[in-house]
Amino acid sequence: MKYAITGISGFLGINLVRYLLNKGHAVAGCDIVDFDYEDCKDKVSFTKADIRDAAAMDRWLAAEKPDMVVHTAAALPLYKKEDIYSTDLDGTRNVLEATHKAGAQRMIHISSTAVYGIPDHHPLLEDDQLHGVGPYGICKVEAEEICKQYRAKGMCVPIIRPKSFIGPERLGVFALFYDWAYTGHNFPIVGNGNNPYQYLDVEDLCEAIYLCATLPCEKTNDTFNIGAKVFGTMKNDFQAVLDHAGHGKKIIPFPIAGLAVFILRILEAFKLSPLYKWVYETAYKESFVGIEKAERILGYAPKFSNKDALIRNYDWYVANLSKFKGQSGVSHRVPWDQGIWKIVKALF
Repeated sequence: MKYAITGISGFLGINLVRYLLNKGHAVAGCDIVDFDYEDCKDKVSFTKADIRDAAAMDRWLAAEKPDMVVHTAAALPLYKKEDIYSTDLDGTRNVLEATHKAGAQRMIHISSTAVYGIPDHHPLLEDDQLHGVGPYGICKVEAEEICKQYRAKGMCVPIIRPKSFIGPERLGVFALFYDWAYTGHNFPIVGNGNNPYQYLDVEDLCEAIYLCATLPCEKTNDTFNIGAKVFGTMKNDFQAVLDHAGHGKKIIPFPIAGLAVFILRILEAFKLSPLYKWVYETAYKESFVGIEKAERILGYAPKFSNKDALIRNYDWYVANLSKFKGQSGVSHRVPWDQGIWKIVKALF
């Protein structure tokens, strides 16, 4: 089959490309950033386009005639508010409409567990109340509503809510932690670190996407939480990376979470830290979703634990450090500027 992927140049995009090519499928993609991965750029039909341009989306999908569309493109929390709204809402609507016009079998929408906001219970289930925090979370909630509107038009639109996913090519905020581990520093965390916290390996996410693409629509035209099945506490899982790095360093809990959050709010307000509200206000709390629905309906069976995924991502970071050293930006594909944490690191 032929798959069309929005946001193909991003972290999830490239991992999904490799996954689909390995299964023998044809892949087309669009992005506002060049698709420059040497291992597969000659195997993919790439179009440079912005999902906010409705006419461009119509032309792209009409020309490619895909069987499946996977919508991974999004403006992340560090983007400007207006870009988040125009990309994550208008862009999603444009891709859905273009998919509808092109007659593709279905469009798989990659949402986020950010739709649950800062929750007061766990595990989080697909039918829990949604409450987005900040422009990104709000837009993710509203984008799902747009998807449901197209379901009402007869389209098959599976919605996937992944936990924060990691693996090869993932940088962003995780690059801060991996940098400290690689250079031999202890690493501070908000709270005592004893809170269970679930992540997800990108390969397991690709498998979930593939299940949503290949199983009958009567099964997949629904919403699914996707996360690791085996996970521990924030302190223990991150300590596994420090142990793997081999410098004998430790996770340093900051048990007065309220004070830490207050400081982080000030740093964010003055643009001195890349950490945003949803990150630091959930980092010291339980955070995990129930994946039983995906297991039962899709046959989802994740291979990687939190520790497996974090260590696999760290090893990729170390092996590829020379390729992105000195770079920074606001996407998952590049390290985020550490800001004041470059100075704080010397204390640890």
